[in-house]
Amino acid sequence: MYAILDIETTGGQYNEEGITEIAIYKFDGHEIVDQFISLVNPEIPIQPFVVKLTGINNAMLRSAPKFYEIAKRVIEITEGCTIVAHNTSFDYRVIKTEFKRLGYEFKKPTLCTVELSKKLIPEQPSYSLGKLVRNLGIPVADRHRASGDAMATVKLFKILLSKDLEKNILKSFIKTEIKAGISPKLLDIVESLPSKTGIYYIHNEKGELIYIGKSKNIKKRVNQHFTGTSSKSKKIQRDVYAVTFEETGSELIALLKESEEIKINKPIYNRSQRKTIFPWALYAEKNEKGYIALKIEKADGRKKEITSFTTHQEGKNALFKITEKYQLCQKINGLYDSQKACFQYNVKQCLGACIEEESSESYNQRVNDFIQNNQFQNQNMVIIDRGRTTTERSAVLIENGIYKGYCFYDLNHQIKNIDILKNIIIPMQNNRDTKTIIQGYIRKNKMLKTVKFNKS
Repeated sequence: MYAILDIETTGGQYNEEGITEIAIYKFDGHEIVDQFISLVNPEIPIQPFVVKLTGINNAMLRSAPKFYEIAKRVIEITEGCTIVAHNTSFDYRVIKTEFKRLGYEFKKPTLCTVELSKKLIPEQPSYSLGKLVRNLGIPVADRHRASGDAMATVKLFKILLSKDLEKNILKSFIKTEIKAGISPKLLDIVESLPSKTGIYYIHNEKGELIYIGKSKNIKKRVNQHFTGTSSKSKKIQRDVYAVTFEETGSELIALLKESEEIKINKPIYNRSQRKTIFPWALYAEKNEKGYIALKIEKADGRKKEITSFTTHQEGKNALFKITEKYQLCQKINGLYDSQKACFQYNVKQCLGACIEEESSESYNQRVNDFIQNNQFQNQNMVIIDRGRTTTERSAVLIENGIYKGYCFYDLNHQIKNIDILKNIIIPMQNNRDTKTIIQGYIRKNKMLKTVKFNKS
């Protein structure tokens, strides 16, 4: 759990400031589960420049509770939480000072979204909360009021969690839970998971990632690990201490994240997926008669592939569909062994390339149409898919035919403005796996929305 907070103060000398407003959002890494917002009577005057900045004046605070009156609620809502704030050193220092005046030691683990932003969103012109959220296209209400700034920090923290591909934030969170002495039971772990699309992370007792997976139903899939009898399932059951997850809404983003994060984190029980998960590929080459043949072969990095597949049978099934859709020849594509015409010619689905009845120029045009339709070439586009909530969407960015990354967004201007889009995008590696995942997803989801754009 995270307690994401913001406080407004009277201003004044170091360690003599008083709190005028406090907002705390209890955040479980996915959604807000509790909140506390209150004005506070600091019992000292507010500096004039602060009144101008926040709009909070002395008259507004006369009937507000004093800090000792809200202290119990602050302790309750932050119990078992890591404190998160934008410039935590300030907010945490001020709140600790207030508790110290009451004779109570307030001690919590902390995370600073300024420091995290510098690491995960580098090269920003400014890391002030106002400028940062504006550059990320995050909508902010009540700027310079505790509730507005704390909510903006929640939205920023969500982006930072997504951008943390090495899962350092998650790992430190698990280690905090381990120190708290929480003892997991497999049934309890499963019950805490959602029946939604996303990525799940299985941790051992040291907080280390031992397995990363994706599923359209996280709860069901993890339950299969916990009830399975395979060697891998038994090892996971033996070593699991906690399972964290990240909802994606979009299956495409779940597939892309799984592929990327396995390669980065190298979990011990994901050995087979650390390299490529697509060992078979589709290639095009001219035969001795000048016809372009499509062939499924073992992937070879020296040759230019059109797309790739998990198994030989998957590739073969896809090639049958491609051959039928583009009226190609089963014999030329190695799917029908015969000295004469192919089977499709006999049922009027092949135009006779197998017996040179159709010219190679005419036949090759349809093969090239297929290749063109299945490659990004130098395209600039955004693939739009569902998000984690009904009001959110996800976006996958392709620039000059290269996969750049993905993001989630609430407002259309965030993806229509390429500069904002590049700030909120989670950068990802472009490799043959990501290319094949995207191609395969587009192939299966004909109604997927894409937005083309021109580079400035």
